[in-house]
Amino acid sequence: MKIKTTLLGLTAITFMIGCGDKKEKIEETKTDIIPAFDLANIDSTALPCEDFYQYAIGNWQKNNPVPATEGRWGSFNILNEANELKLKSIIEETSASKAEKNTPKQQVGDFYTAAFDSTNADKLGISPLKPLLEQINNVSDVQSLVETMAVLKVKGSGSLFSYYVYVDARNSNENIFYLGQGGYALPDRDYYFPTDDRGKNILAEYEKHIAALFKLAGETDEVANANAKNTLAIETQLAKASLTKLERRDPVATYNKMSVEEIQKLCTLFDWNKFLQVANVTGVKEMVVDQPKYFSTLNKTLKQYPIDQWKVYLKFQALNDFAPYLSSDFEQQHFAFYSTTLRGVKEMKPRWKRALENSNKFVGEQIGKLFVEKYFPEEQKKRVLGYIHNIGEVFKERVVKLDWMSDSTKTKALDKLSKFTYKIGYPDKWKDFSSIEIVKDNFVQNMMNARAFEYAEMMAKIGSPVDKTEWGMTPQTINAYYNPTMNEIVFPAAILQPPFFNPDADDAVNYGGIGGVIGHEFSHGFDDQGSQFDGDGNLKNWWSDEDLSNFKHLTGKLVDQFNGFHVIDQTYVNGELTLGENIADLAGITLSYYALLKSYEGKEAPKPIDGFTYQQRFFLGWAQVWASNIKDEEAVRLANVDPHSPTKYRVLGPLTNLVEFDEAFGCKSGNKMVAADSLRVKIW
Repeated sequence: MKIKTTLLGLTAITFMIGCGDKKEKIEETKTDIIPAFDLANIDSTALPCEDFYQYAIGNWQKNNPVPATEGRWGSFNILNEANELKLKSIIEETSASKAEKNTPKQQVGDFYTAAFDSTNADKLGISPLKPLLEQINNVSDVQSLVETMAVLKVKGSGSLFSYYVYVDARNSNENIFYLGQGGYALPDRDYYFPTDDRGKNILAEYEKHIAALFKLAGETDEVANANAKNTLAIETQLAKASLTKLERRDPVATYNKMSVEEIQKLCTLFDWNKFLQVANVTGVKEMVVDQPKYFSTLNKTLKQYPIDQWKVYLKFQALNDFAPYLSSDFEQQHFAFYSTTLRGVKEMKPRWKRALENSNKFVGEQIGKLFVEKYFPEEQKKRVLGYIHNIGEVFKERVVKLDWMSDSTKTKALDKLSKFTYKIGYPDKWKDFSSIEIVKDNFVQNMMNARAFEYAEMMAKIGSPVDKTEWGMTPQTINAYYNPTMNEIVFPAAILQPPFFNPDADDAVNYGGIGGVIGHEFSHGFDDQGSQFDGDGNLKNWWSDEDLSNFKHLTGKLVDQFNGFHVIDQTYVNGELTLGENIADLAGITLSYYALLKSYEGKEAPKPIDGFTYQQRFFLGWAQVWASNIKDEEAVRLANVDPHSPTKYRVLGPLTNLVEFDEAFGCKSGNKMVAADSLRVKIW
């Protein structure tokens, strides 16, 4: 039950360059001091009270089109670009040094070298995958099918259903085995049931993609096309049995504790104990199943198709999962569908960037250790802790004053707030990855070795106490998150940079940036999902019936608001899917605003800067965080799968509810940025 909530829907990736079989010329540009807020971003032809997003960053949008290698382009991407230079120096030092075997420097340097070596990848072709494909060929019945699936999962592929080990949502001090739906390779189950021409085209292109991978694997056109139809039919059946993305947001409905014997009765066609043994899952007496019905339907689907069709299905899962790491023809085919068709991206990133993204995926913590040693100043931590303290105090004050919550529930809310923990920058202790074998000349094998290590580490947690020092992101990740089962907010080192946090900026802009992020993550503890967990991280109702009804009334108004926001064509924001993030944005920016005011208590209010009061600069700071452009295809895709609203509405949505914004810019009733009193939403 991983419902960890992040600031971004997609984890931003950091880059590094400097070695490999080919040298790509990378121009290193000089960077000027970044202004707290760049006045050049403002579109002075727009009015702040009519469209604040256009006013605050309209010129930025005009001057920053989406590159051909991207689906969207925004402040997060630009911060990534700045990180490239930092990580470039790390990889150059790492590659040039003769690092001791199995140290972070050796693993980072050699993993990158292998990932960058396109010549060797093309020479190897599909050969790194042949042992796994041969195992699939040897499948003879359903039992060997699921056991082979278990072998594939250890190496980095998966199908039929998902399984993992994570914190027990109802006993947050222990880890437990989770079993869930899965088995399809499109981003969401709804893609299999298109309702418009765009969706129908995607599904048709997906079938072509399946066939194309089989052709690259050596099948004839006739066989490849037949395989594609069979595979799509199976995936559609599995998708039909799956919960929707909205249904999966319910942590109570998706928490169903069952014994191995009980799951065996639901899905009888194979021996679950033998499967768990092959999957290296030991000591499981109980598990959490997200949707029991899925497994009874899986049992019927396994009967419906002959074993030869299941073997074809399993081959496709392996080919598709490993395609980005194989030879150029496989990688290009994967890109053509998942990046061009789904996201509108026209060009691949250069090889060095792709190698760096993969390095970050598989040896990310090793990179992070080197990153913070060189680039993370500890003094930044102290200032951010001050912001956290102020925002936490404001949250407590506002809970006490709530007029829709009873005193008894307020007491429990304050108890939860008092138990929040914070992680800033990087882990207090680093994991030992020295047992992973990383070589310079086999990218796919390196990837499999890294994943096998992660898999073994995860399975070893079954029934063990939770390690509350563990991080869910690397330090170089430009993001932040709230984890309800640990009641913690986490800020990796990389997000503590402009535009989120600028040590040279005034507090108003920083509170609008990193302060808004901090408030956002605080608020996730009290959004529609996080509010179902208590201060100890347990899935437990701490609300009175009346207070919960009041909360749902207020959040329902927010759903209605965001449902009215237009994305493109016939696509609108899904107010239910994005509810948690919209609550966090609205509450987060409110908390941070009043924390800024608290920071000036007993002091003289700061004078205007560049013609803007500190209140105005606060809101400008929030807007510049969400400066962004996006391609149509990516906008539609994200509207379908991303629990975050489009960046435009992460600015406009919250601010139309705030009288504080109206006062800052002199907005009046009738202006588009001013919601009618009856429609305004104020939750926390």
